[in-house]
Amino acid sequence: MNKNSAPHTVVLLGDVMTDLLARLDGPLVPASDSPARITAEGGGAAANTASWLVGLGVRAVLLGRVGDDPAGRSAADGLRAAGVEVRFAIDPVLATGTVIVLVEPGGERTMVPDPGANAALTMQDLPTEAFTRGAHLHLSGYTLLKPGSRAAGLAALDLARAAGMTVSVDVASVGPLCTVGAYRFLDWIDGIDVLFANRSEAAFLATGDAADDDPQVTTAILARRCGLAVVKLGADGASARGPAGVFEHADAVRLDPHAAVDSTGAGDAFAAGFLHGWLTGLPTADALRSGCALAARAVSAIGARSGIGL
Repeated sequence: MNKNSAPHTVVLLGDVMTDLLARLDGPLVPASDSPARITAEGGGAAANTASWLVGLGVRAVLLGRVGDDPAGRSAADGLRAAGVEVRFAIDPVLATGTVIVLVEPGGERTMVPDPGANAALTMQDLPTEAFTRGAHLHLSGYTLLKPGSRAAGLAALDLARAAGMTVSVDVASVGPLCTVGAYRFLDWIDGIDVLFANRSEAAFLATGDAADDDPQVTTAILARRCGLAVVKLGADGASARGPAGVFEHADAVRLDPHAAVDSTGAGDAFAAGFLHGWLTGLPTADALRSGCALAARAVSAIGARSGIGL
């Protein structure tokens, strides 16, 4: 792809969720009460990345599946208001996906998801006319990790390859990845242009051990299966390596200790920042810095998309 300018369209496929965000006042107390401030926020990895991309001036088309319910209608309306072009299938039975997000003091989050209609995404839900040469496909790994939506995710990859689109995949979550297995996942995404993974996801894919997390090692192994392996390292920044073997690193944006309030969606924001830079032809190191800058904005605000307006 000639990357002299941003692509006409970034097509995103993945979960659309309602985040029930519980900001804990202290450590979670099992079998008792844990006071928190609770809000409902827009969520879903692909939906979050789409919103951040639009904030950077990129046209984003989001494909997904929601329930025939107020949550689904609210999700679509909110995304349209943000400038995302929504192409949702409506599930007549299953509800729109919901995730309970427990945010500890300091910003670290734990998720308890109910995928709802997302898990029933089918190949027939994909508008084939969205897959066109010159566009880019960004696929949330959740679509591949859930058995019910896996065929749709694989079909999207096939459609993108057939159309000559560039492709990125964000692994999404190490728990279901371990259930699926590294070899299967790598076979599904073999040959994509950009792979996004956090430290534990990259380690598991590269070595089979989520604790073996040296990015120098993991990027070298993963770059054999994709054009560019990008590892998100949280407070340690991000690293990448391409097929030529050049290792790149960018430090995280340093924040005041009290500025990091919620890490929900930080990886989704990073992906948007990196893709915007990479698709407009920036060197990999600069694209990494762009991703880290957007991730810093995400963790400085409550909710996965609230930092867009900062």
